[in-house]
Amino acid sequence: MTLPLSEPNRLPYWLRRLWPIYCFLAALVTFGYALYDPYQIDGDAVSYMDIGDLIRAHNWHGVVNGYWNPLYPAALALGHVVFHATRFTELHAYYMVNFGVFLLEMLAIVAFTDALIQLRDLREDSTASPNAGSFLPASFVLDRYTLRYLGVGLLVISTQRELSMGKVRPDALLQAFLLLGLAALLKHLASSQLRYAALMGIFLGLAYLTKSFAFLFTLLCIIALILFRAFWQRHSASRIAAASLLALVCFLVIAGPFIAALSRQKGRFDFGDSGTLNYAWFISGTEKMHLQPNQTSLFGASEVHLKHPEKQLLQSPGIFSYRQLPYGTYPDWFDNSFWNDQVKAHMNPRIEIVVVGQCIVRIIRYIANHPEAWLLLVLLLLMGGCLSRDWQPSSNAFWVAPFLLGLGVLGIYGMVNIEDRYITVGLLAILLPLFAALRLSTGVEASATRTAASAAVVLLAILAVGESARTVGELRRELPFAGLPAGWYSPSIFGAAHALNDMGVGPGDTVACIGTTACLYDPYWARLAGVRVLTEIYVPTTPLYPSFAAMPNRDEAIDVVRRQGDKVLIGYFTPGLMTGTNPISAGWHELDSSPFYVLPLNLPTATTTENLHP
Repeated sequence: MTLPLSEPNRLPYWLRRLWPIYCFLAALVTFGYALYDPYQIDGDAVSYMDIGDLIRAHNWHGVVNGYWNPLYPAALALGHVVFHATRFTELHAYYMVNFGVFLLEMLAIVAFTDALIQLRDLREDSTASPNAGSFLPASFVLDRYTLRYLGVGLLVISTQRELSMGKVRPDALLQAFLLLGLAALLKHLASSQLRYAALMGIFLGLAYLTKSFAFLFTLLCIIALILFRAFWQRHSASRIAAASLLALVCFLVIAGPFIAALSRQKGRFDFGDSGTLNYAWFISGTEKMHLQPNQTSLFGASEVHLKHPEKQLLQSPGIFSYRQLPYGTYPDWFDNSFWNDQVKAHMNPRIEIVVVGQCIVRIIRYIANHPEAWLLLVLLLLMGGCLSRDWQPSSNAFWVAPFLLGLGVLGIYGMVNIEDRYITVGLLAILLPLFAALRLSTGVEASATRTAASAAVVLLAILAVGESARTVGELRRELPFAGLPAGWYSPSIFGAAHALNDMGVGPGDTVACIGTTACLYDPYWARLAGVRVLTEIYVPTTPLYPSFAAMPNRDEAIDVVRRQGDKVLIGYFTPGLMTGTNPISAGWHELDSSPFYVLPLNLPTATTTENLHP
């Protein structure tokens, strides 16, 4: 086959030909994660599953939640229906939903990188001049397909680590819609077509329905649209206003109904309380769990006028009832904005400085734990690439908008609390434009440098897939040795749920819990058993046994819980301590050889005797 004259070697040709195969391999190894990734469920995941149940039941009042947004639960609900899931098989369906989200992320990466290249090339043509020195048209190191390989390779690495299939959380879906929104923004800047401004608003509206963080990010994107078109493209104010207004209208069409429903529920304008509450907890110094109206010393810098606080049944140890909220397996974490309504955060400068410093350290640690892209960037610079200072309005500053928006992601989270799963999308928005902006230095041989750079990028992309394949293989080989039927199966969680059902505790029943592990960190046992946790003995320290043993009014606390009508009390104890041979463990029974133990409260005596094993 004769190659085009513009291609001095066959590598670009083969990169295009092999691109579908690489995408297939990336999807295939990630599907392996969906099959074999281990159990990783936490309290956040249970809340999203509960909202998904409400969506399937068309209980829209319960779906409107100030802390969790509804789009990811809607995806879980769809997966539940498509795979005909039951309580004990739903995790398989939810892992498949996460795999579908990964495919959407791949599409988003391709759309984002292609939009970067389109804007780059158009801006290069419009800003090139005879006096441009070494920065002539087509002087960039990476082409469209090479940047695609890099983007998907980085996505595969991220999916291995912080955005894995086993985490039933919306961060991957949020990343997909944010990248699609950025791609639409770049396409609009490249073409000035209003349809891309509309798509930007639609994708960012979907991102908002995934997590309320996207509300602020949408405003930043509209500002970026206005500034880039005004200062870098010199467009008229009327054209800029039309595009930005259309993007905002399309965003409101998607996000507006939920904002209106939430505002009506709260009795004030409200686009979500997760950011406000996290700011109160991390910056204002407000107590996060079980705040009471009389605990003024725990208000921190916030102004607190709780509308419906948790009902406190006993002060020491703290015992709380959640019967006021009719939704959720563990209502205390199902909607934290309900229990903390009317907590108005204010800045504590001293804490803010400390938190920002901690967030910067976490970002640096994330970069250190994800060195592949940064080492590749350094390698390309050593091979003859250079990062030009094309940021002035008269230059090809195509990278400025996504780069600054990536910094905006890190800045918004970095003011309050940042985790690895929040960082990924921001760094992708920073890194990919930097790679796209790499130019050939003066005096280097263009063809050889581009070939070497493309080979290095493809090698990183292939190694990412290869490492994933190796990890998936190890996970698959470990299943028979661990005696697990599937990766998502947890013997202790599923065993505890089955044991509760066997002793007559099941759907429609209410139970109590003690300790943060059984109550907050991993309440999936309750969802599997079909019960709701409506009473909690709050013991924040772990392990639980020392605090429980040292509790001076232990019998009184258990009597208080028993009077609530809950059938059993569940706690997570270190195995081997709750033997039933001393007053501390008297009456407690192990649930199916798991660390979960049960104390019958309001069970028939016959049921207790027949179905529990000491």
